[in-house]
Amino acid sequence: MNMPPGTTKDGYETHFGTNHMGHALLLKLLTPLLLKTSELDSSIDSVRIVFVSSDGHKFPPKGGIQFDSLKGDGSELLSIARYGQSKLANVLYAREMARRFPQWTTVSVHPGTVKTELHKSTAGASLIVRIFQKTVLPLIGVDVEQGVKNQLWAATASDVLNGESYEPVGVTGKAGKLSMDLSLAKKLWEWTEKEMAVAGS
Repeated sequence: MNMPPGTTKDGYETHFGTNHMGHALLLKLLTPLLLKTSELDSSIDSVRIVFVSSDGHKFPPKGGIQFDSLKGDGSELLSIARYGQSKLANVLYAREMARRFPQWTTVSVHPGTVKTELHKSTAGASLIVRIFQKTVLPLIGVDVEQGVKNQLWAATASDVLNGESYEPVGVTGKAGKLSMDLSLAKKLWEWTEKEMAVAGS
């Protein structure tokens, strides 16, 4: 969060490579095991995937995800927009995974405004974000013990809905408008699959 423009070693914009591509690759590698697990136990709770997103998903660049900015340092975008599109990708990917694998439970969660080291970096942040981090966050942020509750709830509760996005704790209906864009979710999935196929060859 708030990283200056840069790339991962694979050439992806830093936020996107870290927050989306790495997770997508891990899930791709785990998919055969997850499919086998769901075949052995057909209850929807035999496989549960929880994507940790952020309210930051509500602050992506125009259009949600600018696919032409994902390979390269993303310097044409503000830091909050680079972070926002990476977190929007988490929500969209969870929705698309839920659609493609309805036998699993796949959700995304916003942990809340948590006081962690994530907010220490202000190198790439705008003045407004820096002011928020230095003055407002200490007043409204929760400690880590409180900040894990939504993730734990999503991983264990019996009333979790496949494909849903949750705010703390277990609250739906607050996700950003672009996170409901199923055509964008499908486009992201296909783009990600293509990127992983190229990297794997």
